[in-house]
Amino acid sequence: MIEGSIIKSIMLFSIPLLIGNLFQQLYNTADSVIAGNFIGKEALAAVGSSNSLINLIIGLFIGISTGAGVIIAQYYGAKDKEKMQWAVHTSMMLSIIGGVLLTFIGVFLSPQILKAMGTPPEVMEQSVIYLRIYFMGSLFNITYNMGAGILRGVGDSKRPLYYLCITSAVNILLDILFVVVLRMGVKGTAIATVISQVISSVLVVWTLCRDDDIYRMYFRKLRIDVRMMKRILAMGIPSGLQSAIISFSNVIVQSNINSFGANAMAGTSSYMKIDGFVILPIMSFGMAAMTFTGQNIGAGKFDRVKKGQHRTLLISEIYSILACSVLLIFGKQLLTIFSSDPQVNANGHLMLKTVMPFYFLLAIAQVYTGVLRGAGRSMAAMLLMVGSMVGIRMLWVGIMTSIIPKLSTVLWGYPVSWSAAALGVIIYMWRVDWLHLGEKKEKYSA
Repeated sequence: MIEGSIIKSIMLFSIPLLIGNLFQQLYNTADSVIAGNFIGKEALAAVGSSNSLINLIIGLFIGISTGAGVIIAQYYGAKDKEKMQWAVHTSMMLSIIGGVLLTFIGVFLSPQILKAMGTPPEVMEQSVIYLRIYFMGSLFNITYNMGAGILRGVGDSKRPLYYLCITSAVNILLDILFVVVLRMGVKGTAIATVISQVISSVLVVWTLCRDDDIYRMYFRKLRIDVRMMKRILAMGIPSGLQSAIISFSNVIVQSNINSFGANAMAGTSSYMKIDGFVILPIMSFGMAAMTFTGQNIGAGKFDRVKKGQHRTLLISEIYSILACSVLLIFGKQLLTIFSSDPQVNANGHLMLKTVMPFYFLLAIAQVYTGVLRGAGRSMAAMLLMVGSMVGIRMLWVGIMTSIIPKLSTVLWGYPVSWSAAALGVIIYMWRVDWLHLGEKKEKYSA
């Protein structure tokens, strides 16, 4: 990423990352498709309503892996083997500790949290079953994401793609076996997901242990280096808090959706799965911007950073326009994949019409905050995103739903907050000399 065509570098990194993320979303979506068609709309609601809670609890640890990826990218750009080794082994040890803690938290507190979210009684039992089993795979989920973050930090987005292709196929086959053949219900979808996470974790750890490069991992070296941990946490916690806090706002939104009943829960859950596919490329371009920025700052190529910023945004906006066009034409047909219930699909289509025209604003926010994180401005990125995605969204939901108590009012919280995020990050990057500040910092000290 530090030489040659910028667009080619961004695309060569983004496309495997994008396809990999699509496969990851595919096997998450398989749970909803099979639950909705072979178990019932209550099962679809149970699986879908758990997503915002899962994202909330796991978001902090995924953010830490993002912070580790920025540091890995900078050390790799600087070719600093010693500090790279500290970063890799400290990152992986943090993921192991975090995975064990999250398993206990998720298993023991799932019923209380779901109850606090206002989950309807007819959905509660299946939601608890799905969530508890899902969190039993937390160690493998977090370990995979940390390992994949390390590989992406050094510019390798292809092998995480291959592993996700394998695990996606395994998950879908196991979903069919456990739910359609063995009639295990929601429990079967959760077990299939956990088994898939175990496989992806084993594959990425195996890769890190075999590669003959400065980021190679050795089990005997797994330990916490305090200075490196502070760097990783300083970079990762803002990103993790951002993810967790935004996910918390989505839990609040989900609680408001829950108040409209199982049909609203199932319908919005269906569209959220489609939404996941749509925004993954936008997220991938943001990740590419982060890695590109980190490596080029590590190599001291500051002019290249700004060129990469503008070209990544251009690619992301072109994609947003194309995605919206596809949804406009085929949106209704896509919703029928999850359920044949007319009321469920009507609620899903309502959400599609509400959020679809505004994906271009989300693209601006994701690419620019990716650049800021790659430049070490993780705290600024967090404050900008949390202020809009949480502050503005919660104000909207809290005030407007009391005035207009409709499902559509709740859903408008998404585009309103995206608009605020895009405006905020544009103003920040225009007014603050963020790259110059990053250049003046003491670089790469553990």
